[in-house]
Amino acid sequence: MSEAVCRRLALCKPDEVEPGQAIKVEKEGFELAVFNLGGEFHVTDDACTHGPGSLSEGCIEGDEVECDFHNGRFNIKTGEVTAPPCMAPVKTYRTVIDSDGFVSIEF
Repeated sequence: MSEAVCRRLALCKPDEVEPGQAIKVEKEGFELAVFNLGGEFHVTDDACTHGPGSLSEGCIEGDEVECDFHNGRFNIKTGEVTAPPCMAPVKTYRTVIDSDGFVSIEF
């Protein structure tokens, strides 16, 4: 039985994302939203699953982000839709602070 190979991609330093805020990171073909929820970092795809909205530019309230385009909402931690018109969840990524101090995703 073979083990899955895990890649790690460094995105930003923790101090680049203020608590309660998000930034967009474009790297190696990914367009990601990095969220800082009280010092806990979460990463999702930046694109809303409903339209051309950018989740990193959305309004963050608690664990949810409201898309700036059609006002659909997602749970930042799970990617699940929490308010229409969105119907498909947004992809989330396993997020770690790596040994070099970067917020990174594993995939």
